Amino acid sequence: MSAKDANPTKKAKKPSKKTAMPPQSAPARMGLVKNDVYLEPYEDAIRGRHNHYLWKMKQLTSNGRKSLSDFANGHEYYGLHKLSKGWVFREWAPNATDIYLVGDFNDWQETERYRAKRIEGTGNWELRLSEKAIAHGQLYKMHVHWNGGSGERIPAWARRVVQDEQTHIFSAQVWQPEKTYAWSKKKFKPNTSPLLIYECHIGMGQDAEKVGTYTEFKELVLPRIIEDGYNCIQIMAIQEHPYYGSFGYHVSSFFAASSRFGTPEDLKSLIDEAHKHGVAVIMDIVHSHAVKNEVEGLGNLAGDPNQFFYPGERHEHPAWDSLCFDYGKDEVIHFLLSNCKYWLEEFHFDGFRFDGVTSMLYYSHGLGEAFTNYGDYFNGHQDDNAICYLTLANKLIHEVNPKAITIAEEVSGMPGLAARIDDGGYGFDYRMAMNIPDFWIKTIKELSDENWKPSSIFWEVKNRRSDERTISYCESHDQALVGDKTIVFRLIDADMYWHFKKGDENDVAHRGIALHKMIRLVTAAAINGGYLNFMGNEFGHPEWIDFPREGNGWSYKYARRQWNLVDNKELDYHYLGDFDKQMLKVIKSQKDFIKTPVQEIWHNDGDQVLAFMRGDLIFVFNFSPTTSYTDYGFLVPTGAYNVVLNTDASEFGGNNLADDEVTHLTNYDPLYVADRKEWLKLYIPARSAVVLRKN
Repeated sequence: MSAKDANPTKKAKKPSKKTAMPPQSAPARMGLVKNDVYLEPYEDAIRGRHNHYLWKMKQLTSNGRKSLSDFANGHEYYGLHKLSKGWVFREWAPNATDIYLVGDFNDWQETERYRAKRIEGTGNWELRLSEKAIAHGQLYKMHVHWNGGSGERIPAWARRVVQDEQTHIFSAQVWQPEKTYAWSKKKFKPNTSPLLIYECHIGMGQDAEKVGTYTEFKELVLPRIIEDGYNCIQIMAIQEHPYYGSFGYHVSSFFAASSRFGTPEDLKSLIDEAHKHGVAVIMDIVHSHAVKNEVEGLGNLAGDPNQFFYPGERHEHPAWDSLCFDYGKDEVIHFLLSNCKYWLEEFHFDGFRFDGVTSMLYYSHGLGEAFTNYGDYFNGHQDDNAICYLTLANKLIHEVNPKAITIAEEVSGMPGLAARIDDGGYGFDYRMAMNIPDFWIKTIKELSDENWKPSSIFWEVKNRRSDERTISYCESHDQALVGDKTIVFRLIDADMYWHFKKGDENDVAHRGIALHKMIRLVTAAAINGGYLNFMGNEFGHPEWIDFPREGNGWSYKYARRQWNLVDNKELDYHYLGDFDKQMLKVIKSQKDFIKTPVQEIWHNDGDQVLAFMRGDLIFVFNFSPTTSYTDYGFLVPTGAYNVVLNTDASEFGGNNLADDEVTHLTNYDPLYVADRKEWLKLYIPARSAVVLRKN
């Protein structure tokens, strides 16, 4: 460069019209940022994640020449399949040097007839067999060889895995019944206005001390759920898992419905029956990690421990003693997306609750991070591969079934999780409102009843992003496990064993019964998407969940649900169950409940009174433990109001202090004529809530 060229004071020539560059238009603002201006500093990061998803979509769909659903058909290719003539078995095992099928059909010995061949130029292996080479019901595994070793393995894509009762050994099972299941309800549309979820576990769903079955659940528990008014069941522990006590979260065979509960046809029959009664069925899907087991799981399928999982420090989950999927590998994305499609199409599930999403999003798995400001979500500690996978999964699921339901179990508060993909979100329909149960636990543990503040309660139950729908809940299975306590047990504790019979209640029991109902009502009344309850908690199931293990003598005493308690009309449990049923009925009676805004009418922390309305319903709460109010007034739309639900009613174990047959007429006030409002004056007993409907 010459001195002349380097002169900083020299003015640059103005470009001629011929050479002038066209003005560059700024990229359109992402919808996520439009909805939340505080995300503006992070728009480039949001756009970068979205572009990563778009790039991967193009790659997987051959630049859009096929759909994502066309890509996610691995379950139709891999695994064992019956053909028009014979059988075919395929497995992805790039590190293998030899693969044999061994089983009942060849005395579990390696034989040439059952030796697979590598498909040239790929990591895939294939074995074709005659029709008589294997039969329905036979057990089998793979013998896999690799440089320096070999091992017995269950195929990664196995659709049926069973455990021997004596030896406890797991094996894949040929599953090809003569008659395929005939669905009586082939098409189903979930009712999501609102979505009312009954979270459940098949095995612990029975009163008896044993592992319950799909059929028993269909015949004995599903009718209860239908009668209670829930329109969706969320089933845990469906994917096969070696250890029953893992609650289904340490999955080994991702395509196999757990055989400890029955056959695939039994599960299909349960789902079919639920659909007949208007009840959607979603499953708890675990794509956040996998069991470490090598013989039963994917831990070391063919001598390469990193075939499915991240290498190095990211290989193992430090808190869960499990393995972390490598979401950057196309083959792993193929496996997991195919898994989503398989459950939707083969079993007619209506969607998924994705477990452990926080663990997927962050390199730290969210451990030890506070997430106090937006910068914590865009500081480079996030796994873009996992974010891309979750977005692809939501895209695929809704491509396969536009009415499908997806829910994210996520604790960090990552913005955009349940926002539209086109807006830069990840595409979940809902996210779990995990702040709410934490709030209730903290309130019950740390605050005296006199210090329960309606302003704090109201803020917490409706604390969510405007562009995301949530599933609100007071407690899920997490709060029912050993080491934690359910709400009813925090409120009443051991007095449930001695003072929960009608006429024998003490002050602790009365308080617990009253607050249990109020906590549920204020949480459910403020939802903007859905409400969730864990099996049995609606009637205050008295004990924690403890699965059979060495420490408890392999007992099933606490791995069950004691339906006899709620059925016994001499005990107080049915009060809580009856209230829950009526609460859901009232919520469903308001058309488009979740579309009606939550409008605060009044709160006074000194009085401990809260009132808000949704549509024609008015919800009034008096959290004071000692003070009842006479003629407590609220400004509401002019008209007549009738009580439709009262926590203090005797039928729900209350004191029946108010006359709920009275029609409440608003009182004229000239100051509010222009607002078309008048005073609604009520008697509100201490520690009670009432719901009124405008006539």
